[in-house]
Amino acid sequence: MTKLPPVEVGFRLDARLPIIPFAMQISPRKLQVRQVACAGCHAHPRGQLIYASSGVMRVICGRDIWVVPPSQAVWVPPEQEHEVYFPGDVALCNLFVDPTATGGLPGQCSVLKVSPLLRELILKGVEVGEAYLPDTAGWRLMQVILDELRQAPVTPLHLPMGRDARLVRVIEALLENPGDNRDLEQWGRLAGGSGRTLARLFVSETGLTFGTWRKRLLLQEAVKRLDQGQQVTGIAFDLGYRSLSAFIEMFRKELGASPSQYARRCGNG
Repeated sequence: MTKLPPVEVGFRLDARLPIIPFAMQISPRKLQVRQVACAGCHAHPRGQLIYASSGVMRVICGRDIWVVPPSQAVWVPPEQEHEVYFPGDVALCNLFVDPTATGGLPGQCSVLKVSPLLRELILKGVEVGEAYLPDTAGWRLMQVILDELRQAPVTPLHLPMGRDARLVRVIEALLENPGDNRDLEQWGRLAGGSGRTLARLFVSETGLTFGTWRKRLLLQEAVKRLDQGQQVTGIAFDLGYRSLSAFIEMFRKELGASPSQYARRCGNG
């Protein structure tokens, strides 16, 4: 795995530049590595919107994990530690937001839905860069971007982590093999506790039942594999579904589109 150097503009404070855009292309394939990561767990004084106009990222903020497709972006508040991983090719657009301009934005790491309008605004902002002055067209564009970000819906499709050692054993095993269909009693034997104890730990430490947590994991893994161009049928059976229709119905219910429709929206259909 290759680690990227820190993006220095995230440390520049200047209220005259409410947003500093920063774009880059990332290709693990060209670097001949399995994946690329940002410079370890880090934080900076500017807030950061992390958006991939193509490709999928995995973002870790505190105890939460997101797999983020091009229909979503991650908002990281100022001074919030985070990590970003790129398992495939990504066209990355960062918007570093000065602390004086973060009012009305979430106070914690969040995944925001990216509308077609917001997508075009982000791309235009990257085109403008930081070559703008207060009260110019570029400055007004950045204000519109901030307005759209403040109105963007927050998606709850993230994976909260736990701290209890028994729970962590189960979570790590499922992250390694999301298609593992063992039930809570079987996981309890692995983790050193009863199924009832594990069920209680999932709710108390992640806020989700085991079934809901695992469904979110399966959705994240499905989104990642769709971005890689894998076939829907193969994804369904790899993730432990006994029928293709059951997988498609779950996906449509949670994300509002079939896997094939979702892949086409993200440019991979």
